[in-house]
Amino acid sequence: MARGSLRRSTGWCPPRVRAVGLLAVLALAGCSSEPAPPAAVPAPTTSTPAAPTTSAAPPPQSFTLVATGDVLVHQGRALTEGARRPDGGYDFSAVFAGVAPVLQAADLAICHLETPVAPPGGPYSGYPSFAVQPEVVDALAGAGYDLCSTASNHSLDDGFDGLVRTLDTLDAAGIAHTGTYRSQTEADTPRVVDVGGVRVGHVAATFSLNGVPLPTGEPFAVDTFSVPDVSGVLADAAAARAAGAEVVVASVHCCAEYDHEPTAGQEEAVRTLLASPDVDLVLGHHAHVVQPFVRIDGEWAAYGLGNALAEHSTRGHDTEDSVIARFTFTRGPDGRFTVTRAEAVPVQIELGEDAVRLLPADPATTGRVAAVLDARGAVAAGLGIVPG
Repeated sequence: MARGSLRRSTGWCPPRVRAVGLLAVLALAGCSSEPAPPAAVPAPTTSTPAAPTTSAAPPPQSFTLVATGDVLVHQGRALTEGARRPDGGYDFSAVFAGVAPVLQAADLAICHLETPVAPPGGPYSGYPSFAVQPEVVDALAGAGYDLCSTASNHSLDDGFDGLVRTLDTLDAAGIAHTGTYRSQTEADTPRVVDVGGVRVGHVAATFSLNGVPLPTGEPFAVDTFSVPDVSGVLADAAAARAAGAEVVVASVHCCAEYDHEPTAGQEEAVRTLLASPDVDLVLGHHAHVVQPFVRIDGEWAAYGLGNALAEHSTRGHDTEDSVIARFTFTRGPDGRFTVTRAEAVPVQIELGEDAVRLLPADPATTGRVAAVLDARGAVAAGLGIVPG
């Protein structure tokens, strides 16, 4: 289902993915509930009684979700130089063009925007404290993303103002978000989106803010947790379920960087989340490398999705190998949705001298990514590793 007509926050909601639930969500999204005027009905030409009104369409039986890894924009390298326009602005759309068809073919595409965005024109900064070009959000929207988690160790790199600016920018691009918040009311409102008639909840939290304290007066700004204690994430998932979510996805930002193996605390956190009736899928971030997929008691977790966009130029293949996770959820006889197809699409980040591109993986990259994904028996558990 194409994403191109996703609604911006200018008084209307997207037809494919639409905020639902509490009135506060509608207020934040700026969505109107005013119905369209009825279409004209031609007068009957005979005295035959009109046919009875048909019953409502049956509820959707399945939908497909894709998810990708960390989005960071390092400064002063090929990515920013290649995206620079003659007028001084930036266009990152070409970076995502190679994988956009996979994202746009899904019913719901989820990203992880790890860094805050700067004001248009900057100033911009990279590691260790990011404030990046806001045009990257336009590229995410154009590529097909519908929803992004924003809780990470870099959420407060540009202070609370940067956090607010980032959410405002996502809103303007028509991308829903969770994990960071502009107000207590926003933090208390579960993020539930409508995916073709199925209500999907999304919760997110980070294990670290790189030592930056939560802003004075804004303790709600970022959802955090202490590994392996995910009680707060579970409370948010329960709230999303209570708000009507039929599926709840948890995005977890932790634990060790540049290691293909999850930590013991990470494993415990994932097991606890999947043991809850309120969590249906776990997506892991922060490692900047691909980590294994696992199936636990019939539910899936991606320990780490690697980088979706980054330029760790000294790390080699580990940080340039990536994956798009794709899960098909189907409604069962009991009315609940479960994953009936789990797939992984290997991707590579091509670092050129004057450009960066995301591309379907070549055979060598596919082999490396597949080996990591299957390190915990994911293929035997049902994971398909497929080309983009």
